[in-house]
Amino acid sequence: MHAAIVPLLIFLSAGAKTIASIGETAQALIEQAGNAEDDAVRLARLRRLAELPGLDVRIRADAEKMAAFVQRWLHEEQLAFFGREVGRKLDYDFQIEPSSPIFPLTHLYRGRMLAWLTLESGGIINNASRRREFLDRAAAEFRKAAAAFPRNRIAGMYLGRPIACAKHYPPEAGAPEWAVLQRENLERLTDIIEWWIDHRMRPNGEYGGGWGDDCEMWRWWVPVLVAFEEPKIVRAQARFSKALLSQPYMQAGYTRVLTDVEHTAEDSSDAITPMMHLEPDNPAWKAHALRLAELMETLWTGRNQRGQLQFRSTYFSVDRVDERTDRACDTVYHVRAVQPALLLWQRTGDPRLGRLFTAWMDTWVDAAARAERGKPAGILPSAIHWPDGSVGGTSPDWWDPRNHSEPTLYAWPSALRMMNNTLLLAWHMSKKEKYLEPLRSMAAIRLRWLRNPQHAAAPGSESWCAARLGLLAETLAKYKRLSASTEFDELLAREQFAAVALDPAANRRALIEQLETSARALRVNFEGYTSEVRYTDRVLRFPALFRRDMMFAQASPGIHEPNPDLIYHLATGDPGECGYMPLAAVRWLTPPRGIAALVTRSGPTELTAELFHFGRQNRAMGAELFLLSPGQYAFQLLQPDGAAVCPTQRFLVVGPRT
Repeated sequence: MHAAIVPLLIFLSAGAKTIASIGETAQALIEQAGNAEDDAVRLARLRRLAELPGLDVRIRADAEKMAAFVQRWLHEEQLAFFGREVGRKLDYDFQIEPSSPIFPLTHLYRGRMLAWLTLESGGIINNASRRREFLDRAAAEFRKAAAAFPRNRIAGMYLGRPIACAKHYPPEAGAPEWAVLQRENLERLTDIIEWWIDHRMRPNGEYGGGWGDDCEMWRWWVPVLVAFEEPKIVRAQARFSKALLSQPYMQAGYTRVLTDVEHTAEDSSDAITPMMHLEPDNPAWKAHALRLAELMETLWTGRNQRGQLQFRSTYFSVDRVDERTDRACDTVYHVRAVQPALLLWQRTGDPRLGRLFTAWMDTWVDAAARAERGKPAGILPSAIHWPDGSVGGTSPDWWDPRNHSEPTLYAWPSALRMMNNTLLLAWHMSKKEKYLEPLRSMAAIRLRWLRNPQHAAAPGSESWCAARLGLLAETLAKYKRLSASTEFDELLAREQFAAVALDPAANRRALIEQLETSARALRVNFEGYTSEVRYTDRVLRFPALFRRDMMFAQASPGIHEPNPDLIYHLATGDPGECGYMPLAAVRWLTPPRGIAALVTRSGPTELTAELFHFGRQNRAMGAELFLLSPGQYAFQLLQPDGAAVCPTQRFLVVGPRT
């Protein structure tokens, strides 16, 4: 008996078929199917097995069942077709008995389904006991798969044994360390994006996760899609966005499906917003954005009993608003519904949009200032109830509106970052200090806590809120970029994540360490970002399985998480996210391969950046500039020693994009 088949037989019952009874050819095909790391190869081996002459009819039937499942795994319209069954039973019925020699092939798929459903579902991943139940079972399935088929590295990858990528990006003579690492991050991210375009994009434009999940992919494409210009990727995004908005349920400008705002807003905002970055002069995208403002103005909002403008419900569609009392909340997530219109306001200063959005922000400024229902004064709530305008929802706790069945989605702080950035936008566009008041009060609360942390605090208390306000620093960093103010410098210094994004030139060692960590994440487990993914809104989440108390009790020290936001920060000068109040100083009109770009200073009066080109041939490129105030500017391109590459040129800035 060959040693390689012993692990397979461990999992067969006393009545299972042995090698002698199924034949060496059949056994070899089962081993080949199990050890295959490509599902298409596995499918081919199973089909060949099912066609063997003289094969036991029961084994033939099981091979056909397994082949049908693998065919579905490869080609089903929905990548996560198993979700409902596995979520309910923590198992999937392959209709194959454990005594069958085909049964060990099911272990890999069981483990994959359990792992990806955990990454997708907030109700599982945010519930310690449920998460443990799902991932313990997943790990057990992967161990069985690895024991049965030891040459299959995919099972080992889920057990914390990384698979190294074949491509390498070694240092190059003359290239600074940051450039080598940033180039590697960009190249590997581009490889992943192009894999999805080449292998998953369907004829109708979908990627297999459904429109509502597929639309989110652009968020991690940003450092490649928005910071640079790769025609293939731009075309793919345009094709997807147009296809989504042409779906029957979207043709009126917003979804006809009535559900909560976090989900209804995705299909429109995540289709329109990226195209407003890519095609800012296209009137079609402006019209789509204005349609959202029209719906907000005429259907979704009203004046509450305090006379303030607010959304009337968490649940609405293009033609309906849910009037249920428990759902009657405006929330920090509602910013998502009008994300493209907010970007249009930022880019054009449209006065109609200004009146609409500042009136809405007035409501949130007032709610933040009030100490009400146990909410500390100065803290933005996560929800405002309609029509009374009180903070929170119908539950006893101000911080948990319970306006949705998902227990954590709208609970404070929820999507507070979106609202913070929208308040900053209102200040930037109106120049009215009142829109900074909630940011200032929360910054003061956060700073007091950082000076003297109190970890044991009652939910909803000031200390409890302060401990959860770390992402406020991103908005304050954007404010500093616009104003050059030193007002929040102590807080920003204490929030260490902001240092590299704000001043990379002064934080080169930390910059290199963060780039190295992100590059390490992308050097391994390419399959975990591509062919293994079952939920398209979780493409870069695979390494999260190896955090503490996930697949294992302890974190796996050699497995890291990629940081596309960092690459976006460095290449554009935006110290925060791209989605809300983007402050990209520049978009480099050149592909994202063979280049590195580091914006070292940016603001209303200047832009400085370091560029390194890794190619052997000259490279033609341009740049779009976004932050400069109107006026005359000089442009210089210098070698590292200060020698001019070309004569100084002058140019005129007359609007928000040059």
